[in-house]
Parts: sequence; C-alpha cells; structure tokens
Amino acid sequence: MDFDTLTSPVPPDGAPPPSPGLGTRLARFIGEVLQTMVVAAIIFLGVNLVTARIRVEGSSMEPTLHDAELVVVNRLAYRWSGPVRGDIVVFRFPLEPERRFIKRIIGLPGEYIVIHDGQVTIDGVPLDEPYIAAPPRYSGEWEIQPGQLFVLGDNRNNSSDSQTWGPLPVGQLIGKAVLVYWPPPEMGLIPHTGQLVQASG
Repeated sequence: MDFDTLTSPVPPDGAPPPSPGLGTRLARFIGEVLQTMVVAAIIFLGVNLVTARIRVEGSSMEPTLHDAELVVVNRLAYRWSGPVRGDIVVFRFPLEPERRFIKRIIGLPGEYIVIHDGQVTIDGVPLDEPYIAAPPRYSGEWEIQPGQLFVLGDNRNNSSDSQTWGPLPVGQLIGKAVLVYWPPPEMGLIPHTGQLVQASG
C-alpha cells in the first residue's frame, strides 16, 4: 500500500517567502520595545551613578555661575584623587545635610588661611583670584585640619561659606561641577582655577 508523504509547499523560484502573521509581527515589535527600554534604563542608571544634576540657586558663585543655571556634577572626580585648590564642588551643607551647596575650594588640609584687607593668603602666600566678583570685606584666620576643606563663593560678600560656618568635612563632598548645560547661551565647561602667587626672583 502506498502512502502519500506530507511535505511543505515549496514556493516557485523567485517567489517571495510568505509574510509573518499579525501575531508574529506584534510579538517582534513588543520585543524590540522592551529591549530599547532595558537599554535606556541601564544607561539612565549608569549616568545617575556617575553624575548628578543640580540647579544653581542665588548669586553666591557670580560671576562664574549664575542663578537658575543647571550644572552636571562628576560624582567620581575624587574617587581616585583628592580635591584640588580652585575646584568648584557640590556638597551637602554641614548644618543642613539635605541641602546642596556649590562653592570653590580655597584651602586644603593642613593649610593656614588668612583673609585680611581683601586678600586671601595661604600659609603666608597670596592667592591669585581673577574669578571673584569683588575682594572680601571681612577678615579672619582659619587652620584647616585633616579631612577638611575651606570653601568660598566667588561672590565673596554675598555667600554663605566657610568664612561663616567653618571648614567643610571632606565626607560631605558630592562631586566636582564640570558642565553648565542650561540655559543654552551659558552652556560650556566650568573653569577651575586657584593659583598661589609665585614670588619673583
């Protein structure tokens, strides 16, 4: 007895393969959307681990930074190296840790800071500060202990900073401010500078 063998129909040469059904196309589309969402979530989490975004509030960092500017902060800046004089940093305000401040590092651990007659000196050496709005009208002396930093706003006479509430514990640092990304006319890298005046001769 002969039995017929069941075989799939073979399209004639040059004929296009049958198109997938609606269910197959829908499943493929959903799979692609889910893959895109997973990749986007991984990128978002990665960016949040490495950076933070803050909004500048007030005029304490003028003329370098202005009120309402949005800034990117590098959270990993001090993971493998220590803070540097002149760095503009974001930190948790020691008196209210839920608040975030942005200031410039002026003094490092072990240094002796004196502000007098509008001039900052560090261990007796003047600090060159072309970035400030105006010379400070206050005076004071501070000895910076290990694990501390001395931070000031560039708008010296309109800033809540180390001259009013004392040195900043290093552990309060969030990161280094690196980029203004809003508004577009102010977009760009944030300059970091703070050089001691070298003695001539």
